[in-house]
Amino acid sequence: MSKLYINGGSRLSGELIVHGAKNSVLPILAATILCKGECVIHNCPNLSDVDSSVRILEHLGCSCRREGSTIVINSDGLSRFDIPDELMQEMRSSIVWLGAIAGRLGRARLSSPGGCELGPRPIDLHLSALGRLGMQIIDNHGYIDCVAKGRLRGNDIHLAFPSVGATENIMLAAVYAQGKTVISNAAKEPEIVDLQNFLNRAGARICGAGNDKIIIEGVRSLHGAEHTVIPDRIVTATYMSAASVTGGEVLLKGVLSEQLLSVISVFGEMGCDVSYSHNEIKLSAPHRLSRFSGVQSLVYPGFPTDAGPLIVAAATVAQGSSMFIENIFENRYKYIGELRRLGAKIKTADRVAVIDGVDRLSGARVNSTDLRGGAALIIAGLAAHGKTEIDKIFHIDRGYENIEENLRQLGADIKRK
Repeated sequence: MSKLYINGGSRLSGELIVHGAKNSVLPILAATILCKGECVIHNCPNLSDVDSSVRILEHLGCSCRREGSTIVINSDGLSRFDIPDELMQEMRSSIVWLGAIAGRLGRARLSSPGGCELGPRPIDLHLSALGRLGMQIIDNHGYIDCVAKGRLRGNDIHLAFPSVGATENIMLAAVYAQGKTVISNAAKEPEIVDLQNFLNRAGARICGAGNDKIIIEGVRSLHGAEHTVIPDRIVTATYMSAASVTGGEVLLKGVLSEQLLSVISVFGEMGCDVSYSHNEIKLSAPHRLSRFSGVQSLVYPGFPTDAGPLIVAAATVAQGSSMFIENIFENRYKYIGELRRLGAKIKTADRVAVIDGVDRLSGARVNSTDLRGGAALIIAGLAAHGKTEIDKIFHIDRGYENIEENLRQLGADIKRK
């Protein structure tokens, strides 16, 4: 199994184009099964989670082909309503297929999703919402069977928490429902807007994404559509953090900077000079970062939970003490034990992490615990003196395309073998 090897201390400098958003392309690929004819999805990153989605599509009977960063899907051959356990376990967001399959076929059978173990991600919001659309839910020995008697019916659905996955599942299932579905307390993330835009291009009637109320007017059919996936805001934050810990300078192109204002403000507080236009961000870091006073993860437009490990890693070499509060996932801090192996001084209590910046980190052997935790180890390894060896990098490959090649392009001494 491959590992990443980093000789830290090199200053990063240069420019990169940010690839498409993992958290956007996955629900869009699921949505293509609602469409008759050919869908052409551009800016699809080469990730293991995307590969898993393609395998699910092919298992269901769809035809798929990749042409560079474009994936072409035709779901006219859709013939199955089940996803086997081994495919469900490959990614944490696989539950989003429930709404798409149930919406198209009126029946779906899935097991519990896999992916990173960040703590409970209850799917009761998903199931209760589908129930309000007329779906009968049966828990069958670890499998979820959903069956509709006739066409689904639109309804008013209030989410107790603005869950991204639940919002997406409702949107996908309600596209074909009879009448109007109104989601209140919906998630506002940019990836929700991207899903709405794709579905509307295919003939859906959805409005309100990006606000806390989304309205779906059911239609009888969707047609094929062409769509370009938005850039990945967490990947953007990752390269910003990587440059910041090395006193570097990076120009990131193809981004949507308005989606990253909460992240940009934190790097500004840490002493970085950050300038941006609509689709570019330039970060110039000081010789040593300053502390941040207190950041907490929140639903969008607040600071994203996925960017938490990235700024915690940066704070390990900042001057002073920083505090981060994780409000979304209770087991998000598993990566901190690995940062300590590199010499980081971090104390945790419940959801609070206090990071006392050190003058230097030292290279060590560490294990990637999850996707963003693995990225945090890369960031720390770039700042460390000596060699850092990162194992279990399959987690990192779920969300980053050619990360070692991109970092080498910026001047990092990093290789995979």
